[in-house]
Amino acid sequence: MITPIIIIILLVSPLAIAYFIGLVKGTLVAVRKYALWGLGATFLFFSIGHFVKTDEMIQMLPTWVPFRLAVVYVTGVIELFISIALFTPRFQNNATMIAICVFVLFFPANVYSAMNANDFGGYQWGPIYLLVRTPLQLFLVAWAYFLCLDSNKWPRLTSKLNTKLRKNNPVSL
Repeated sequence: MITPIIIIILLVSPLAIAYFIGLVKGTLVAVRKYALWGLGATFLFFSIGHFVKTDEMIQMLPTWVPFRLAVVYVTGVIELFISIALFTPRFQNNATMIAICVFVLFFPANVYSAMNANDFGGYQWGPIYLLVRTPLQLFLVAWAYFLCLDSNKWPRLTSKLNTKLRKNNPVSL
């Protein structure tokens, strides 16, 4: 049951440390920057798990999933790329959006593991572990969405989309 604690520590520590340093120095903290660092460290932790605890990760997948070992390695590489991108300013917004998708798409593996009481990362507790993992997953999504996405880019994306829609589907009001 230590894994959720490690995840929270990795996620929150950069922002908490920056906040306290800013408090002491009397300076403002770049919240998004340190929130991204925390999310990047968390994805690095996730990625390492795929390569260090490979057998346990394979157990997280139903037996009917083909090429389970390959799936574990590929998802580990995906999480590594997300981690690197979260530390790279040019890719941070896209990496955050992909991270949110990963949190949603990979969650069924967490449910499967808990329902089958896999002996890994708290899942041995069975379905009760979902009382911890589900709020954690929601917290991770909220952290990424509210603290890591560059909200200044959303209006431009939305206006570009609206412009394209208007050109392709003119509607008279």
